[in-house]
Amino acid sequence: MVDSPFLPSLSARPLLLTDSQTHRKRVFEPLDPEHVRVYYCGPTVYDAAHIGNLRAMLSADVLVRLLRALYPRVTFARNITDVDDRIADRARANGEEIATLTARTTADFHADVAELNILPPDIEPRATHHIGEMLAMIGRLIANGHAYEAEGHVLFSVRDFASYGALSGRSLDDMLAGARVEIAPYKRDPGDFVLWKPSSDDQPGWPSPYGRGRPGWHIECSAMSHRYLGESFDIHGGGDDLLFPHHENERAQSLCCFPGSQFARYWLHNAMLLSDGEKMSKSLGNFYTIRQVITRAPAQALRLLYLGAHYRSVLDFTWDKLEDAKKTLDRFYRAFEKSPPADGAPVPEAVLAALCDDLNTPLALAALHPLADAAMQGDAAAAAALKAGGTLLGLFHQTADEWFRSGADEAAIERLIAARLDARRTRDFARADEIRAELAAQGILLEDGPHGTSWRRA
Repeated sequence: MVDSPFLPSLSARPLLLTDSQTHRKRVFEPLDPEHVRVYYCGPTVYDAAHIGNLRAMLSADVLVRLLRALYPRVTFARNITDVDDRIADRARANGEEIATLTARTTADFHADVAELNILPPDIEPRATHHIGEMLAMIGRLIANGHAYEAEGHVLFSVRDFASYGALSGRSLDDMLAGARVEIAPYKRDPGDFVLWKPSSDDQPGWPSPYGRGRPGWHIECSAMSHRYLGESFDIHGGGDDLLFPHHENERAQSLCCFPGSQFARYWLHNAMLLSDGEKMSKSLGNFYTIRQVITRAPAQALRLLYLGAHYRSVLDFTWDKLEDAKKTLDRFYRAFEKSPPADGAPVPEAVLAALCDDLNTPLALAALHPLADAAMQGDAAAAAALKAGGTLLGLFHQTADEWFRSGADEAAIERLIAARLDARRTRDFARADEIRAELAAQGILLEDGPHGTSWRRA
């Protein structure tokens, strides 16, 4: 048996996370050890989610799974942005109602992440359901001098917040020099950002003290996180493309709205995803939606591919890497065939230690391979440990039989097996061999036994 020590108390191990604001690993110390609160930015639902969007969703899933193993209660909120100019533009181009578009794309997003075994958030607030909370925050910001009205707009005054830029670690002047900011005559400073803007008759809008209008993007997340997690909470995360301006602006308006609060105490940002070594672009032919990928390959293989890179390192998606991930899963599931795993085993210490060191998923995966080797030799305890470690990573939610049969047209395969049986009965062995070869070419292996012929995916 492989020597696989287990940690007797999950809560005894410190969790280290790299905080984007301090640029260093910090021991995670929640505001309330009995209740950890986490917020991640969710999708803007105007189109199918692509594999770049998936990186933050999966990083959040690993984090929350680990937190739930370490702490008695975790509340995870991930929003849906369902009011945005891109949504209105797409609905207009499609000739459909905005509500129809957002309902369809939200349902598609839910289906995609469910196939990847990404657990749903505890709370999934939608921006359009929280306009009142946004207007309340805007009113407070105006009252305390951090926001102003101008030509139907309400803008946040960045120069009136001394620590603006502390999250991204750059000065305001440096950020504005390298950013695309809207130059408008009604702004006091080019860096001032919109909290509320007027809506025309053909745009979504709500009544407000400033006229009919709609919220700016940044105020949405501040209002929703405050509504469900409070003035101060533990972790805020998302892709590193959101660090500036979105998260910088969220932080500024929330701290100014609630003086003395901390807003998010830890900030986690995952690195970007490349596709075939380059930034995804439809013009380059390397742009893929999640649905396109998991239609061609098992969703669990895509999850494993992502876990194979640290969340803070750039991940390069290729079809070859996806095939390699599928082969790795084949090996794990063959170990489960040799030694069916029992449920309830503790998580191997090596897996937990890796995840507690800034969510080091590549190291956690490496710890599974010796267990698979032992399980292949009939070690039931190793198989149970393998299952427990993989489950914490969101893997192995299928049985070995389900995995090896997934993606196959079972009815068509059974018809060919029956035809092969008939050929053997009539001693037409050449035809029987042809059928076996035909199935093998499709990645289907036949196994003849005393109780008949069974099959599995290669």
